[in-house]
Amino acid sequence: MRAGNLATMAWRNLWRNRRRTVITLSAIVFGVFLAVIMMAMQDRNWADMIRLAARLGAGHVTLQHPEYYDSPTLTRPVGGTAELRRLAADNPRVIRVVERITGFSMLSTAHDNIGAGFIAVSPTDEDEETLSLLEAVVEGEFFESSADGGIILGAKLASNLDVALGSKVVYTLTDKEGEIVSGLARVSGIIETGSPGVDGGICLLPIDTVREAIGFGPDEAIQVAAFVDDQRVTDRVVADLGRAAPAGVAVLPWHELQPDLAVFIAMKVGGSKVMMFVLALLVAAGIFNTLFVSVMERLREFGIMLAVGFSPGQLFRLVMLESAWLAVVGLTAAALFTIGPYLYLASTGIDMSALVAADQMEIAGVGMSSVMRVGIYGESVLLIGFSALAAILLSGVYPAWRAGHADPVETIRLV
Repeated sequence: MRAGNLATMAWRNLWRNRRRTVITLSAIVFGVFLAVIMMAMQDRNWADMIRLAARLGAGHVTLQHPEYYDSPTLTRPVGGTAELRRLAADNPRVIRVVERITGFSMLSTAHDNIGAGFIAVSPTDEDEETLSLLEAVVEGEFFESSADGGIILGAKLASNLDVALGSKVVYTLTDKEGEIVSGLARVSGIIETGSPGVDGGICLLPIDTVREAIGFGPDEAIQVAAFVDDQRVTDRVVADLGRAAPAGVAVLPWHELQPDLAVFIAMKVGGSKVMMFVLALLVAAGIFNTLFVSVMERLREFGIMLAVGFSPGQLFRLVMLESAWLAVVGLTAAALFTIGPYLYLASTGIDMSALVAADQMEIAGVGMSSVMRVGIYGESVLLIGFSALAAILLSGVYPAWRAGHADPVETIRLV
């Protein structure tokens, strides 16, 4: 029998029991839908978290003094920042490069003394794409220049210090030689992210003002931060820059600088893979059950077909074609069923603010938006599609083998 005739026969066999076929197709559609939405939530959430962590911290890739990671003090600057920025910007995967001075300071007012982390930045280089804190400025404005005399405080930090816009704040640092130095600034802005750790423990300072206070040269900083367009290429960029960077410069990826976040994401990704594997097994078991029961119900029919000239190979191909039809119809229906909810969740999302106390949820020190959206990578779509196709086809192998090895004499006697 020609392949086209077998395919037609397989299609007709599939609909001889419409109810069972529809139930099986529903299982495929629901399973693929869940897999796509779960993977899309994972891809979007982790990409957003990593992007936000890079914009809040030191970029996706950081160039700094080799000893700064183990001993983060202002006595370990990295020099030649102009050349390092040029080196990073020449990499085709890098979209932005900035230099920063980060560390810890003691903030003092007439009311209180509080320790806080600081990030010294250049207003001409930084914007919301490189520094997420700028999105959260609720009062005042960003610095006018790198030598500005202002300071931007987190909302909770400002409240604890009992200061407002225009108030004076004394910040105390250790300089390049390890000596204690102080500077005076006026509060020029307030930031409110919704993350208690950020709002209560961070401040922004102008980079040239801090350079002068701590004795850094114009070509010195603590970190040169590079941002990439896709966090998945971070390790490749690190490898490229590591080969090109001069001696005495360490090139580190975000997941080494923020291990808590990296471990959290790795655990969640591993758990999601296990869940999807279990889901695939359940769907495959349902499809196997459908095909196997269908074959067992038709053993007498298969025996007659063998007796009139069908070969075992043709019967094997017939049942496998039924499995293939299930895959084609099921995956097509799954795509049509999934695209609407996916587009809605990708654009509008689901507001989870009623379930959390703030506009953002904080995980491993990084704030997450309370609006849940989805976004899936192309390779994730291919992985789900090919995995579903393989599961459906593999589910039909044993029933097809059983059909091809039916004994004509024994099966014809079945009532």
